[in-house]
Amino acid sequence: MKKLLVYLPLALLLACGGKDKEGENPQPEAAAPLAKSQNSEAFNSSFRKVLDDYYALKDGLVKSNSSVNPAVDSAAGLLAVSADSIRLNELKADSSIISTIQLLAQNIASESRALVGEKNLDDKRRSFQMISDNLYNLIRTTRYDQEVAYYQYCPMAFNDQGAYWLSRQSEIRNPYFANKMLTCGEVKETLDFRTKAKQ
Repeated sequence: MKKLLVYLPLALLLACGGKDKEGENPQPEAAAPLAKSQNSEAFNSSFRKVLDDYYALKDGLVKSNSSVNPAVDSAAGLLAVSADSIRLNELKADSSIISTIQLLAQNIASESRALVGEKNLDDKRRSFQMISDNLYNLIRTTRYDQEVAYYQYCPMAFNDQGAYWLSRQSEIRNPYFANKMLTCGEVKETLDFRTKAKQ
């Protein structure tokens, strides 16, 4: 019993973690630094425009049920222009990576123009699938670090061949089936290249 009384105060001191020395106040943890981009603001701004136009195209397809929503062709036209206007000269990368990025951007622009020319909604969705595949590779190649993109997949698209698309939200809004199967799909990958600034 005496041993227990001797060890009890020591156990209480250790359990409380041993307070700081008298007169010293513990310092609050510093806030995490804001994300700092690896690329210039000019590049990021031009890439953000590509994403804005792509997401407008996706949303137009989500709202297209039996006929084409006029917003689809409008967004595709804007996407073609913004993909052609990515500020590659502002990108911090070697020449082989820039060549790959340029090719992917050209594919997005040409497929967006082709989408506008398609009359059938299914054909527009096939063009959208090709745009999505190129944009996925473009985000990964540039390691765009200003926002998160969710790479989503519907296994039933195009007669069970399956198809992917990108979204700003993890919530599923299927551009291949619209309101027929609006929530059919899943997030396959989260593209998040945001980094913390070095202290």
